Amino acid sequence: MPAPKNTLKAAMREGRHLRGLWLALGSETVTEIVGRAGFDWCLIDGEHGPWDPTTIRRQLMVLASTGTPAIVRVPVNADWVIKQALDIGAQSVMVPMVNSADQARAAVAACRYPPQGVRGNGGATIRAGGFGAIADYTATANDEICVIVQAESRAALADLPAIAAVEGVDCVFIGPADLAADMGYRDDLTAPPVMEAVRTAIVTITGAGKMAGMIGPAGMTVEAVATGARLIGLGADSSVLTEALRRALAAAP
Repeated sequence: MPAPKNTLKAAMREGRHLRGLWLALGSETVTEIVGRAGFDWCLIDGEHGPWDPTTIRRQLMVLASTGTPAIVRVPVNADWVIKQALDIGAQSVMVPMVNSADQARAAVAACRYPPQGVRGNGGATIRAGGFGAIADYTATANDEICVIVQAESRAALADLPAIAAVEGVDCVFIGPADLAADMGYRDDLTAPPVMEAVRTAIVTITGAGKMAGMIGPAGMTVEAVATGARLIGLGADSSVLTEALRRALAAAP
């Protein structure tokens, strides 16, 4: 039996417009609610949300029950951390702060079993392989792992053509908040120089044949989609809840 088909990776290869939501709260219940809401994907955030593999594993199980594809954002570009995310069942990973082609290659290598990469083999002990029930997991897993690297600094944009050309990178996802801060516009994500940098980055990424992604303010998101970005974050569970509560209070008699 081969590794499960990564439906999100397949949809990305088709160039589909894929809209998702960040899961920052670490709540299995919220994860289930969001998973049933109709998004094309959900991202479990282990960078700015809690990096707790046990909780993330439970969230992956919940999302699997809803049919919504999951992305796990790891906190750092380190092979042992990426290995944990993959072993607990993530098939799509987002790696933050990838500032060079060498760092992109390291992220890809961490997601591949040898000889294509350096992922450690947990054998029959890992959830990803069905605890041994998926007999051909190690022989087939490499092809089903989706690697999303984040470009969110001036250094990343300077090396973006090379990053986007790295074999095994499926998507380059722009992080406008960190990019704006690095450019000197920490509190103004939609400053004209930042907007122009994002547009140029999307053109570079798509020109390399890779999917471009982004999450940001509504106006920036509209421009990003018009420019060619297709993996689009529409917000986070925490911010959606906050806004809904404020609206409910404001409308209360």
